[in-house]
Amino acid sequence: MKRIFTPILILLVGFGIAAAIIVTGPELQQQPPPDNAPLVRTWVAAPETVRMTTVTHGTVLPRTESELIPEVSGPVINLSPAMVSGGFFKAGDVLFEIDPLDYEVALEQARAAIASAQSELSIARRAHARQIDLAKRQSTSESLRDDALNRLRFAEASLREAQARLAKAERDLARTRIVAPYDGRVRTERVDVGQFVNRGSPVATLYATDVAEVRLPVHDEELAYLQLPLDGSGVIEGHAPSVVLKAEFAGAEHSWTGRIVRTEGEIDPQTRMINLVAQVEAPYERIGNRPPLAVGLFVEAEIHGRTVDNVYVLPRSAVQANEQVYIIGTDETLDFRTIEILRIVEENVYVTGGFAAGEMVCLSTVNNAVDGMTVRPLAPTMIGDNLSPESDQT
Repeated sequence: MKRIFTPILILLVGFGIAAAIIVTGPELQQQPPPDNAPLVRTWVAAPETVRMTTVTHGTVLPRTESELIPEVSGPVINLSPAMVSGGFFKAGDVLFEIDPLDYEVALEQARAAIASAQSELSIARRAHARQIDLAKRQSTSESLRDDALNRLRFAEASLREAQARLAKAERDLARTRIVAPYDGRVRTERVDVGQFVNRGSPVATLYATDVAEVRLPVHDEELAYLQLPLDGSGVIEGHAPSVVLKAEFAGAEHSWTGRIVRTEGEIDPQTRMINLVAQVEAPYERIGNRPPLAVGLFVEAEIHGRTVDNVYVLPRSAVQANEQVYIIGTDETLDFRTIEILRIVEENVYVTGGFAAGEMVCLSTVNNAVDGMTVRPLAPTMIGDNLSPESDQT
């Protein structure tokens, strides 16, 4: 009997100890489940007045460029120091001179011919007057009177011819001094002292430095945001859009301000681009450490267009599929809204409708988002702060 009751007694004692432990042990407190709602960055919608801009690129060109062509032939006897590639000159400067000796001789010959023709004309006038006087007294024949008239007309024609030759001789002599037609710069030159130059043969290429031009290709869709004439006139009057040109030069970035002055007449059928022409006044004027806007410089151009009121500027990351954004309600749930996009430029989206001022917009990408989903919004941020996807806590 003892062998039977001993194990039973041990079990009863064990159950009793276990019951005592359970009764006297600490009570378990129930914990609420963890909040799995994702953290999201937010922005309180605030409308702005935005100036539309278009960024393009182009190469600086001279507005006026011409070939320097002598109008007389002869050897070069004098050359200006400015007649080198890159040399600057002023309007009226003598760029080079051709030996004038032959043209001075021609001028003297023309003057002598004038004197001879004037003498012949004087004799012919007196002879014609004498024949008229004799005709009144009926002391001459009609043939003699006609001869005197023909001689007078021939003398008058000879004088006009001599005067024309004199004018030409004077112009040719003046043309031996080749004068700069405008303030400008020498692009290339092919002339030196002692060289014989021929009339009509170009000896240099010049361009004006008063105004520089830049041809800027712009996609036809961008014209909707720029104040440009679309009637084909090509000329912009009164409200020429401003443009800021930027370029890297000598290890630093520099900028110049100009105006869009006209549009070119055609749209490229392949690229759908139209060329706008910007002008910059006094491109070689030195302002501080800024270099001149030299011909051939490749520049980035930011064209300022029209202004638009009540526009919301969002980062591209805030726009979800199907042109929607997530609006966070007062109960911290998502509300899917379809927005009206005016324009997308790089990482900015310009929105004109879909939500109202003061509403909270979710800037984060939420995985597996559904309408009505609960989120944990962070403090509203300012557009332009660090909005990289790496800062999302979703």
